[in-house]
Amino acid sequence: MKSNVVVGILALQGAFAEHGQMLDKLHVEHFEIRQKRDLDRKFDALILPGGESTVMGKLLCELDLMEPLREKIQSEMPVFGTCAGLILLAKEIEGENPYLGTMNIRVKRNAYGRQLGSFHTENVLKGIGAIPMTFIRAPYIEEVLEGAEALAEVDGKIVAARQGKQLVTAFHPELDEDTRVHEYFLSMVGLK
Repeated sequence: MKSNVVVGILALQGAFAEHGQMLDKLHVEHFEIRQKRDLDRKFDALILPGGESTVMGKLLCELDLMEPLREKIQSEMPVFGTCAGLILLAKEIEGENPYLGTMNIRVKRNAYGRQLGSFHTENVLKGIGAIPMTFIRAPYIEEVLEGAEALAEVDGKIVAARQGKQLVTAFHPELDEDTRVHEYFLSMVGLK
């Protein structure tokens, strides 16, 4: 896949480097967003990686990135949130205030427990087929609300969803060799 698309990857904490490696495999230009001035660079899509959502949320506020990123997402910039990124995008988080709050989903963080609750499986993601899924202290989506659509379930729990140009997974596709979830996200960049 050769593309003129440029993807910004939030690089405050978490698995941002692995997303970059996945985009390298797909020959997609990308750069890391670490401070507000990085948003001056032109980019077509955004990835919010896994990591620790409370730390990321705090840094988004401290670095004055929260509002500018929310505005980009609300103005239809395609965004892909994995694990903590899913939590950052959720409109409702069990027991917490939302962060970006742009996606109509209700989530439960650390739903599978701590590190020992991490696991690997294979399951179907709508529009792609069976894919590997690596979960690390993962959240799950308790409910998709108006305008959002569940794309995958594991053991009866929603682990992937989409709303317009927002895509989220509770698992980490950047930690597996399969590039199809990133390809699916990149296909959203061209949608109008």
